[in-house]
Amino acid sequence: MNYEPDEQLELLNLLYPGEPSNQLKHDNEREGNFQLSSIVEQKFQNSKSQASSSDIETRPDPGREQRKGTPEVIFGESKDVAQIIVMAQGLLKGSGRAIISRVRPEAIAPLQEAFQVYTVSVREAARAVVIYRPDYVRRRTGGLVGVISAGTSDIPVAAEAALIAEEMGCQVTCIYDVGVAGLHRLVEPLRDLLSNGVDAIVVAAGMDGALPSVVAGLVPVPVIGLPTSIGYGLGGKGIAALLSMLQTCAPGLSVVNIDNGVGAGTTAALIANRVAQAREHQLQ
Repeated sequence: MNYEPDEQLELLNLLYPGEPSNQLKHDNEREGNFQLSSIVEQKFQNSKSQASSSDIETRPDPGREQRKGTPEVIFGESKDVAQIIVMAQGLLKGSGRAIISRVRPEAIAPLQEAFQVYTVSVREAARAVVIYRPDYVRRRTGGLVGVISAGTSDIPVAAEAALIAEEMGCQVTCIYDVGVAGLHRLVEPLRDLLSNGVDAIVVAAGMDGALPSVVAGLVPVPVIGLPTSIGYGLGGKGIAALLSMLQTCAPGLSVVNIDNGVGAGTTAALIANRVAQAREHQLQ
């Protein structure tokens, strides 16, 4: 692969302003490889956390929200408790808050024990835990996000999306159990949502995944389709819902992966926060 070091150097200077441009050095010119110099390497090493009693090594990214507007989220389902604690400690030290998604029930008590001096918010519906440093203040952006679930079985993933949007500063309104099997249930709540000036809407649906297309065909704001792993038989585990949403003919519908509530909530919040920023500028 042919790298272009000058362009890479320029990009790093844009990402890390104020540091000298000689942060990179060539390691092997023939292969086009280069590595970070000690200055940039130290920037990454500063974000490293290590457990004192084990070999666990993690590199949390507490500056992610400041850098790109989205917080780092610890995916708890595939990690043991010790790893989660170490990563949460790194995020708390750097940003004052740690968001842990897909927390296994048996991990909740150890987390509460490990962070007794912090505020530990257990969000059961979202299967998540958020830990706050005592001095942490959640920002309010003015962004307005709607989260809709087709059925009650879709609520855990929808609630995950709502949690992320809230943690990104948005005001979130949730509407649950309004799927296409009883579409009349959707009309009034959706009318209220639009009358409140919502900026983006997440729609979570399993089974046939039809609801996001319905909503996208009615509303004048971006819709994020969130397929869930709810369903029977051949199209179960979210496959039918995902394909249905991808195959939509309704314009304005974007789709995230199956059960990706974090991705859906993040996308909706990024849109809503930009719109809120524009509203604020218009008022000035």
